[in-house]
Amino acid sequence: MTREPLPYAVNLSILFTELPLPERPAAARAAGFEAVEFWWPFATATPDTAEVDAFVAAVERAGVRLIGLNLFAGDMPRGDRGVVSWPGREQEFADSVGWAVRIGERLGCRAFNALYGNRIEGAAPDQQDAVALRNLGLAARAIAEIDGTVLLEPVSGIAAYPLRTAEDVVGMLDRVRAAQGAANLGLLADLYHLTVNGDDLDRVIARYGDRIAHVQIADAPGRHEPGTGELDLFGYVDKIGAAGYRGYVAAEYVPSGASADSFTWLPTRQGVTP
Repeated sequence: MTREPLPYAVNLSILFTELPLPERPAAARAAGFEAVEFWWPFATATPDTAEVDAFVAAVERAGVRLIGLNLFAGDMPRGDRGVVSWPGREQEFADSVGWAVRIGERLGCRAFNALYGNRIEGAAPDQQDAVALRNLGLAARAIAEIDGTVLLEPVSGIAAYPLRTAEDVVGMLDRVRAAQGAANLGLLADLYHLTVNGDDLDRVIARYGDRIAHVQIADAPGRHEPGTGELDLFGYVDKIGAAGYRGYVAAEYVPSGASADSFTWLPTRQGVTP
């Protein structure tokens, strides 16, 4: 039986950054995308209602679907990579979950990425992991109310980030399920991060294909668009589809030039005409 090719989305927190955020959904639509995702699009875990309304309006006005949203992750430009495991920031995380659920209700988003967070000087790893178990359980329960899924991903480039492989992530997901009874959790398979961290993508797909709940791509080395590095990205995407994944594949790369000029790979994959 012939499978339909997996559809593609674009991450608008790393692409089209030459434009103000409210203009990016329309630019994505003009480039041929019908679906978009974002990192946490606000400066704090508690945006005001006007900020949220403006974000929702920009997505709706562009006629695109929001298919992925990060939860609040701290100060990313300064090196933070999430607050899930950060003792003392539980309320911020809970606040961002509440706002994410509201946004998901309005825009139909059902996938929410919870960046785990770095190891922190002065905090024992076991203490951080205990905080993470509680936070991920809270997020899973809240997001289950809109039939959503909490995603967890390996991250590269930050030595203090403890989840580096698919095995690391799946192990934590299993701990959350056992401790919190949460089932709506899944692996975000970012093929760039996995590769850079030394994971064998064929082994990851064979072993954890049924745990993959979201996919992101960038070529390696360089984290640029497909075709600029050495990865057989579309071959791996096809294998993920053969393993049963039916969601979007999000382009989450740093364009090597202007964002709008970096999609030459896209029409040959899904017949999109910009």
